[in-house]
Amino acid sequence: MNLAVALTINPSLDFMPTVITTDSIVSSPSRGSAIQISRTEVVRCTVQTTPEFMTTPLNTEPVVAGSTVASRQIPERRPLDRLLSQLDQLAENSEHLIKRPFGQFTSHGQNYSLPRYIYLGPQGGGDLIRIGIFATIHGDEPEGALALTRFVAALEKNPELAKGYCLFLYPVCNPTGFEDNTRHSRSGKDLNREFWRDSAEPEVRLLETEIWTHAFDGIITLHADDTSTGLYGYVAGAILSENLLEPALREAEQFLPRNRQGRIDGFDATNGVISQCFEGVLRAPRNMKHPPFEITLETPQKTSLHRQVEAFSTALQTILTEYRYLIAIAQNI
Repeated sequence: MNLAVALTINPSLDFMPTVITTDSIVSSPSRGSAIQISRTEVVRCTVQTTPEFMTTPLNTEPVVAGSTVASRQIPERRPLDRLLSQLDQLAENSEHLIKRPFGQFTSHGQNYSLPRYIYLGPQGGGDLIRIGIFATIHGDEPEGALALTRFVAALEKNPELAKGYCLFLYPVCNPTGFEDNTRHSRSGKDLNREFWRDSAEPEVRLLETEIWTHAFDGIITLHADDTSTGLYGYVAGAILSENLLEPALREAEQFLPRNRQGRIDGFDATNGVISQCFEGVLRAPRNMKHPPFEITLETPQKTSLHRQVEAFSTALQTILTEYRYLIAIAQNI
């Protein structure tokens, strides 16, 4: 297959994003200037549908305190490369998936970048639809990262699910929090309360640049709630609620029940759908000329990991199908 994609930048920016390119271009004239994407840095691999998750042991290190020797427990950092190993393997043999980490920052003397994968579906009949999918913004919620592996494996088996799409996948938005198994980053910040607030957190600034740069048609974030008894989601607007989130939750109910409480996470809810949200969450800025649809999916974290992964994957596939249908209807109105 001849991979090609036109990635366009937000016209309001005066800089060019760092992206990958292929040998030819699928132009998208309504979105701005095209950027080529090349597959020279692809990592090749095989599919495994159920990624393995690991627990973190503790090391005991002696500490000299005066004349006595105390013992303190030092948690080992969870290896990020093991979490992402299945995605890396998928990318290695895929004609559609490209691995491209981005950004550089330092935390407590250690260098980091943010993982990013780009999945290019078969060419559709119109403009390329660009969706950003973000997971593990809270470091103790890796379920979303594992679900993206399952989601990509499903797309590899049936690429037509992603026809006309370019999917930007960000499986671990908080790498230091994941390593430490904490909600917050190593700096002590809840990154999902920092967006578009002039945050100094490097992860937030890098992700804000991605959102501006790629001008996504849709933004989906994946979370796991340890206080919820079932699936639920956040969405803005009745049309999107009825035509995107509701079908996604309905299909995901094959694996997990829905949270149908009247109040969830401090907000009024109807059949697991919430229309309000916290300030500072990962989303597009309010002043974008063409704002994307925005959906947050939440699984009940205390349930089976396998079921959470399958629920997320099924919900994401449903959103792709339903959004393509919405676009087709809009073009015929």
